[in-house]
Amino acid sequence: MSERHLDIGLRVNGEDVRMRVEARKTLVDFLRDDMGLTGSHIGCEQGVCGACTVLLDGEVVRGCLLLAVQCDGAEVETIEGLSDSGVLADLQDAFQRRNALQCGFCTPGMLIGAQELLSRGGVPSRDMIREHLSGNYCRCTGYQAIVDAIESIAHRRAEKAGSP
Repeated sequence: MSERHLDIGLRVNGEDVRMRVEARKTLVDFLRDDMGLTGSHIGCEQGVCGACTVLLDGEVVRGCLLLAVQCDGAEVETIEGLSDSGVLADLQDAFQRRNALQCGFCTPGMLIGAQELLSRGGVPSRDMIREHLSGNYCRCTGYQAIVDAIESIAHRRAEKAGSP
């Protein structure tokens, strides 16, 4: 019979973590329950709503589709870590100014997805923004304000970088 609990070691928001976890615990449950990082939400538990979005070794992933033990040796960044680093400050401000966060349930996943898109550089079209965020559900805003916020920051970042 296989082990019910396993020891894992990973880096979460720049901090080395070693912990014993239940073999079947998802990454998002580990982050919320064991690490106290509640910014990533549990929504559909099928990977389609985007509420559990985090970065795993720099890639956008759905935390409900991964087991914590699969992340042994990996680096995980959550909305808390990205927010604390300041990398999202302009996006967070734009979401607030444009009323793109409303209830806030989808906001962490939207911000992580938006940051990933904008990190590529340039100014994506509104259609590209919509397509990139298509795996993140929002029941409050109708997406218009979210797209407006992301587009405004894309233009601002491009101006700062000296791009058209």
